[in-house]
Amino acid sequence: MQKEITLKLKPEEAAADSIIQTYIAKTIGIEPTDVNGFIITKKSIDARSKQAWVNITVQVFINEPFINREKEIYSYPTVSSANKKVIIVGAGPAGLFAALELIQLGIQPIIIERGKDVKARRRDLAKLNKEGIVNPESNYCFGEGGAGTYSDGKLYTRSSKRGNIDKVLQIFYQFGADENVLYQSHPHIGTNKLPQIITSIRQQIINSGGIIHFEKKLIDIQFNNNQIQSILTADGDTLKADAYILATGHSARDIFELLDRKNILIEAKPFALGVRIEHPQQVIDAAQYHCLKRNEYLPPASYSLVEQVNGRGVFSFCMCPGGIIAPAATDREELVVNGWSPSKRNNPYANSGMVVQVTVDDALHYFKKNPRPSFNNKHDSNSPLLLMHFQQAIEKKAFIAGGGKLVAPAQRMVDFCNNKASGNLPTCSYIPGLASTNLNEVLPDFIFKNLQGGFKHFGKKMRGYLTNEAVVVATESRTSSPVRIPRDAISLAHPQLNNLFPCAEGAGYAGGIVSAAMDGQKVAFQISQQI
Repeated sequence: MQKEITLKLKPEEAAADSIIQTYIAKTIGIEPTDVNGFIITKKSIDARSKQAWVNITVQVFINEPFINREKEIYSYPTVSSANKKVIIVGAGPAGLFAALELIQLGIQPIIIERGKDVKARRRDLAKLNKEGIVNPESNYCFGEGGAGTYSDGKLYTRSSKRGNIDKVLQIFYQFGADENVLYQSHPHIGTNKLPQIITSIRQQIINSGGIIHFEKKLIDIQFNNNQIQSILTADGDTLKADAYILATGHSARDIFELLDRKNILIEAKPFALGVRIEHPQQVIDAAQYHCLKRNEYLPPASYSLVEQVNGRGVFSFCMCPGGIIAPAATDREELVVNGWSPSKRNNPYANSGMVVQVTVDDALHYFKKNPRPSFNNKHDSNSPLLLMHFQQAIEKKAFIAGGGKLVAPAQRMVDFCNNKASGNLPTCSYIPGLASTNLNEVLPDFIFKNLQGGFKHFGKKMRGYLTNEAVVVATESRTSSPVRIPRDAISLAHPQLNNLFPCAEGAGYAGGIVSAAMDGQKVAFQISQQI
């Protein structure tokens, strides 16, 4: 007989299978010897009281042979001679998962990626961190696997209505992720492990007859009669297919500019912008676990914070326990920071984006006081690039404030709240270094003031959170795309071009690895119904 039960255990109890088995028998009312094995199907931590608890749901095998969890293997046929071909622009999670889905549907995917493969990217990331040199085609955002490859590998999403979360997690598990991604409440792969998984997915696509071109950048689109006829790449190639998936990510500004230039409909999309804040991990552990020292059986603590300040949302974004702040600029003379964690989350710092909602009216107001002629003054309310230009303007300002070479302007947290320059800064994981700056000189006034209010509210919610041991680093600006590429709700095709399928984060339809992967799968399926 098999039975599913839920247990509430202390962290040290949840770490020992023999103790779990004892609790299983006690809960069901049988002898421990009657339990032949169990599989964990869900696991989460409840740290609301002084005693932290681990909640686990287990599938129990009672007086019958134990069968361990079988890895669900998705098969991928050979499509090298398929009649239908789809070009996918971008090899992030949306592009890769769209390719896998197309293969299962008998369609050949052809991926073109402006950046390099995961191995070659590492050299460019090293220059980015150590020398402050940005390669506009190969960085934390551009290259195989997209922004997520070297930016943490979080697999948590609330977007259950958009697709099959379990299938996405199973595919990651099939290609090398740890089994715990299948049952953790907030699954996480880790930047150190994700590149090999991405490499395995790429190899499967190639083995099945798919094609992947690296360092191949889309620069033009030729279309007629509501259909793309071909695309042109920077190396002079003209490529044709039955359909085209645009999965370029939220930082591909040149793609937004190309679409605007070709009069292909795009729209300004509200996003969020702010800073990345870093605490010593022990400060967050103490606040969340209500103790001076974290139990060795508990993971480094995380947090999720949100508050309405002056009628505007202020919230944490991409929280990285045991993590590192990284330079995420995609062009020279711009300063962008992001965060990531290794699989063990064992670095001494905890960082998180802390951002404020930004609207079209905010950008219009900002540019009235801060004109940017380099953007051709396209700052009227009808410009679809308005919020992208606002984002870009703040990044340029942060670069100047840091003094160059990706040194980031920063301020201690309490000093930030008091609008006071910091005499010195705490140690920080950000390798290019920090420059003490009063961030009210970098951030727009409404962002600075709302962050001040947000930090004060969060300090009341989390004991010890508002502290000068924490450092505020500018600027966290790539939370989501500042542009939306519209698509039909049913066919998922662009309203002007019926064989162009905008996809995932860059088009404004996803926010993270899993939701992007699901959107890629969804678009691939719709294409299979139409070509």
